[in-house]
Order: sequence, then structure tokens, then C-alpha cells
Amino acid sequence: MIALERARDAAPGHGSVREALGRAYYGAGRPAAAGAEFAKAIEIDPSNDYAHFGLALCLARGGERTRALGHLRLAIAMRPGNPAYRRALSRVEHQAPGPTSGPGAADPDPPDDRA
Repeated sequence: MIALERARDAAPGHGSVREALGRAYYGAGRPAAAGAEFAKAIEIDPSNDYAHFGLALCLARGGERTRALGHLRLAIAMRPGNPAYRRALSRVEHQAPGPTSGPGAADPDPPDDRA
């Protein structure tokens, strides 16, 4: 993760580095930090479907179901054939509103599941 943080600091405008760091943070159980990196990746490249997916997982995990659904729907619109995005949408649609509890409670698919 340190190498990715250094890469981000050296090239803050590269969305691919932000996305990779978001994945690393998410995998390390740091969804807030991951969400910030995915959001920055979207700011750099709004058509980054995977960043929308990753941000949606982070939002869902934090109980922000409505915002998560919006980002999942955008990801699906950009890449309709991705089954991970559709599975995540289904799970978040059925998620109870409010903060989730426990690790993995709203983790439909880890953010490294790019199909």
C-alpha cells in the first residue's frame, strides 16, 4: 500500500492509481479511505465504471444505501455485462437502510472482482 500511496502523491491526477489505492484500502478494511480514493478517481474520470462500483460498496458499507444505489446504477449503465455489478445492485437493493454492522455485511463483491 505504501508504494501506491507514493505513486498517488507523485501523480495525483492519475485515476488508475487512485482506483488501485482504493482497492487496496478496501481490501485492508479501510472503506472510508477507499471511498475517498474511488471518489477522486471518479472526479478525474467520471466514466470509470469500476470506481463507481468501488465507491458504491464503500457507501453501502457505511449505510448510505441511496447514494450507493446511484453509483451502482451508473456502473451498470457503463458496463451492462458485468455480473458483479448486478449482484451488488441486488444485494444493496435488499439491504436494510442505515449503517451496516460487522465486516462484510454489505460487501456484495470485493472491489477486485472486475468481470
